[in-house]
Amino acid sequence: MSSPLSDHKLVALLDRLHAQSDRQIAEIDEYCIQLEKKDDFDWRVFDDDMHRFFADKMVALDRDKAEFCYQLCRALGASRVVEAGTSFGVSTLYLAAAVRDNRVEDGLVIATEWDPGKAAIARRNFSEAGLSEFVDLREGDLRQTLRGLEGGIDFMLVDIWEVAKPALELVSPYLLTGAVVVCDNTTVDRGEYDDYFEFVENPANRFRTMTLPFQGGLELTVRI
Repeated sequence: MSSPLSDHKLVALLDRLHAQSDRQIAEIDEYCIQLEKKDDFDWRVFDDDMHRFFADKMVALDRDKAEFCYQLCRALGASRVVEAGTSFGVSTLYLAAAVRDNRVEDGLVIATEWDPGKAAIARRNFSEAGLSEFVDLREGDLRQTLRGLEGGIDFMLVDIWEVAKPALELVSPYLLTGAVVVCDNTTVDRGEYDDYFEFVENPANRFRTMTLPFQGGLELTVRI
C-alpha cells in the first residue's frame, strides 16, 4: 500500500524514523516482559528505571495507524488537533502534514511531551520536515500543559496509557460535535485503560466508541 502522503521529503524522513523505531521493538518487548514478572508492577506508575530505559526509545505509532490518522484528519478537514504523547514526533509529523494539506487557516497540532530530551529531538524532526509552523509542542506534564485550550478541537490522538483519561478529560470540553479521538493499544493493554473506557462510555460525556482491528487495537471515539 502506498503512503497517502505526497511530500517525498517527509516520506523519506518518516521511513528513516519508522526504521529506527522498528529496530527497538525487540528490546522494548523483552524489557516489558521482565517488568511484568514483578509482583507489584503497575504500568500506570513510571519509576526512575523506566524513565531511563525509555529515554532513547521512540515508541512510535505504527505506520498503518499513523497513516490512518492522517486520512481521518484529511476527511475531517481538521484545523486544530491535539496529540497526547509526542515522544520523538513521528505521529506528530503525520498530523501536522494533514493540517498543512487541509489548507485551513491557522491550522495547528497541539502536541505534548514530558521528556525535554525527546521534545528537542521532535522539534528537530519537525524542522527537517518543514512542518514546525504547524506544531505547538508543549513540554511538561500534560495535566498542566493541556489546560486552557482555546477554540474547538477536531481530532485528538492519545498515544500514552498512564494519563490517557486525564488527557481526554481536559480536552473533552473543546471537542467539536463530530470530532474524532483515536487511542492506541486498547486491546493489548485493555487493563491499563479502565478509567479511559469508563469516561468514554459514560453517556453524559457524549461519545460513541468502537475498537478497530489494528494490531494491539485502536479505539475510534466520536463526539456526538
